[in-house]
Amino acid sequence: MANEITAITQTELAYEEGGVGFRGQLVWDAARGGPRPGVLVAPAFGGLGPFEIEQAHRLAALGYAALAVDYYGDAQRSKDRARSAEMMMAVERDRPVLARRMEAALAALAGRRIVDAGRIAAMGYCFGGKAVLDLARAGADIRGAIPIHGVYDPPPGPNRAIGAAVLVLHGWDDPLATPEQLTALARELDASGCADWQVLGFGQTGHAFTNPGANDKPGGMAYSRRASDRSWTALTGFLREVLA
Repeated sequence: MANEITAITQTELAYEEGGVGFRGQLVWDAARGGPRPGVLVAPAFGGLGPFEIEQAHRLAALGYAALAVDYYGDAQRSKDRARSAEMMMAVERDRPVLARRMEAALAALAGRRIVDAGRIAAMGYCFGGKAVLDLARAGADIRGAIPIHGVYDPPPGPNRAIGAAVLVLHGWDDPLATPEQLTALARELDASGCADWQVLGFGQTGHAFTNPGANDKPGGMAYSRRASDRSWTALTGFLREVLA
């Protein structure tokens, strides 16, 4: 409703895992009473920044409690691609760390009184898409996992059964997630026992299609307003369904 009163609130949410301190940003509408569903928002490889916090605000306006996740520790963030790659690879070299850090973020969100701990989903961009897949692969108690122009390679070793529903929002021309890698993910989801997975692929679309700052079209990374808008529509519909 146009005249609906909202009180969007943002606060830092600190948590710890493995001796490392993390500082996410929790956003919710304080005008809405009672526990509400929660959504983790995992950032791209540059770390938690304004884009992910903006998405958390959009989710809060829809009635969710959204935690923009810090998975590097101490809210580290870099706009420099080389430095971002260094931070990412420090986690990538020990993939179980990524899942544990996501589990710590999940526990922090689930522990808030404003959150219905039985109704939580996780979404993520780029490396954050890998993070939410690894959270689902770890058997976490989430209802949905949504990688958005994510990276699909599984961690080494056996994974647990995936109980979450999975929505993959994918740019078909993404150089970081080829059609062959998408097919491998589909096979993995079937093998994991995931009973509810779907893929929405956008033609003529590469990596980072939701990021208005992405402009390296020759390199396969460019913003697409059409794909971004359609992915948001699909995402919010999926959340309504799995978090009902």
